[in-house]
Amino acid sequence: MTRTTRWRRTLALAAAVPLVSALAACASADSKPQSGSSASTPAAASTTDSAAPLAESKTLRLGFFGNVTHATPLVGLKEGIYAKALGSTTISTKIFNAGPAAVEAITGGSLDAAYLGPNPAINGYVKSKGKLLRIIAGATSGGAALVVKPSITSVAQLKGAKLATPQLGGTQDVALRAFLNTHGLKVPVSGKGDVSIINAENATTLQQFQAGAIDGAWLPEPWASRLVIEAGAKVLVDEKTLWPAGKFVTTHLVVSQEFLDKYPGTVKKLLEGQVETTAWIKANPDKAKADVNAQLADPDISGKALEQDVLDAAWKNIAVTDDPIASSLKQSAQNAVSAGLLDPPDLSGIYDLRLLDQVLQEHGEPAVDAAGLGV
Repeated sequence: MTRTTRWRRTLALAAAVPLVSALAACASADSKPQSGSSASTPAAASTTDSAAPLAESKTLRLGFFGNVTHATPLVGLKEGIYAKALGSTTISTKIFNAGPAAVEAITGGSLDAAYLGPNPAINGYVKSKGKLLRIIAGATSGGAALVVKPSITSVAQLKGAKLATPQLGGTQDVALRAFLNTHGLKVPVSGKGDVSIINAENATTLQQFQAGAIDGAWLPEPWASRLVIEAGAKVLVDEKTLWPAGKFVTTHLVVSQEFLDKYPGTVKKLLEGQVETTAWIKANPDKAKADVNAQLADPDISGKALEQDVLDAAWKNIAVTDDPIASSLKQSAQNAVSAGLLDPPDLSGIYDLRLLDQVLQEHGEPAVDAAGLGV
């Protein structure tokens, strides 16, 4: 099996009987329809029988990345928390290098849910006119940086540089382009600009930096720390410094709208697995960090464990959270507009946090905010 194209072995075997039911009891403060929202209403939300069980799927196909910023699914799968929460639902996983490819898989019908960054979710939502996906939870804040060769000591010195990001239109790609634009460095989507941006897989970026073929990169963890520790790069911009209180969404959980409509029970169980995993990571940080490294060593994920100093450096730069930090999504969308990658979008209804809020309530946790963008 390859880590990018084949499904991992399933974690549970059995079937679940689909049952028609209700999401009405899951409604949060963001449940009321918003003006101009393009969101559809899940079919299961039409009934008022809140006591009925929610419909479930026999299978769940989940995507994520082999990055430290995807600690939640890495740990949740390793510890069997997701499998336990999903019960008889069979879960299959698929590994991606960047969010746009995961969104393409959802679009093509080969993926039901995925952990990815804000900008690919925004693009998928806008291009489908609100019909493709919903953001249903946060996962990680922080863990991204612009790292460069030591001779570059200021933003002004980036003029004429060659920098890398994981994929055009991905979260780090948008962050870099927006940052350069705010500092007067023009980077058109096509054609020559003040800075050259190339898109490459993270492992290739490390090799190119080591070979002197690029001057730096805007990367998620652990790749930013790998360039620093293994290749002698330096951090020019820690993305935390660009956000209020250092909080911004790096990774969140999205689900296809079709899957949410048909199987809200499975989506709720997935969220139960995530909320329990988040709590477990916070209670067991050292074991969680070791779990992430063990997962990264899996040939189906990345095939290489991190050196301890790299793992430690990357781990301290992230924070796991079920809060999607929705306010930062608005800014990410504006950054994509400024970078010329997106027309001004209508994001009304991009979040559906009703099931998450119900799960959080059941765990004694407060509801989260959709920043006015909930269904």
